Amino acid sequence: MLKTETPSSEHTRLDEYPIPRLVAAFVDDQFNAVRAVRDACPAIAAAIEAAVPRIEAGGRLLYVGAGTSGRLGVLDSVELYPTFSWPHERAVALLAGGPSAMYMAVEGAEDDTAQGARDLQAVQPTRNDVVLALAASGGTPYVLGALRAAREAGALTIGIANNVDAPVARAADHGITLDTGAEVISGSTRLKAGTSQKIALNTISSAIMVRLHKVYGNLMVDLKPTNAKLFARTVRLTVHATGADEAAARAALEDCGFHVKVAIVALLKKVPVAQARSLLSRARGSVRGALNT
Repeated sequence: MLKTETPSSEHTRLDEYPIPRLVAAFVDDQFNAVRAVRDACPAIAAAIEAAVPRIEAGGRLLYVGAGTSGRLGVLDSVELYPTFSWPHERAVALLAGGPSAMYMAVEGAEDDTAQGARDLQAVQPTRNDVVLALAASGGTPYVLGALRAAREAGALTIGIANNVDAPVARAADHGITLDTGAEVISGSTRLKAGTSQKIALNTISSAIMVRLHKVYGNLMVDLKPTNAKLFARTVRLTVHATGADEAAARAALEDCGFHVKVAIVALLKKVPVAQARSLLSRARGSVRGALNT
């Protein structure tokens, strides 16, 4: 039996727990998710190293999954635009059962190997694309079908599973095993298995964005402000990065369409916005590189 399906030996009378103990059981088990991801750090780092050149060359991040794993892929893909101004068309999520499966389970969709292949082929994968295939069990047919189609197209494949020696990890160019073990509720991989996948996806996509110069120091300098909270954040980031007062930061941001990178370079280099943009372009979007020229 798969570890993720094995009943936990620690909580055999879970249904009798008083609420405080029940809460502690669920929360404490999440620490195992963190440990599992930490143990997989070398594999995660290797996958990122391989992915960065492909994404730099114009590739996309393509997420594939079913159920909880698929929804986590959708979540990671949609958050890249507001956080890093990453184009929607370069973060594509495929979910077994289609978009409606985000809100309601589509029974049997995950068992369709051929549909996984068709869905992946429909987005026309290229050699520069990076496919993140997620499956807690590690053997979801839909995901394996997509993975096979991705490899046939020459895309880089990263397989993420929660069981040791899982087919999804074995079939990928880079296999990542998040060995979270048995769940508090038997087989409910929306618990710590899901948590571990969320941590891994956060790590992979964020690290790639750091390498693509979307971050200066540890500041989110390439965000896309779309609401009052984010516009206020652009001002705070610019003030923090430059030491300028709020009025000067806001004026610079207004002059460059609230592009934090440009405002930082313009203020610190004491140059017009147009020149700041040019410096950033020559430095391939790196604030640090633009400041050092």
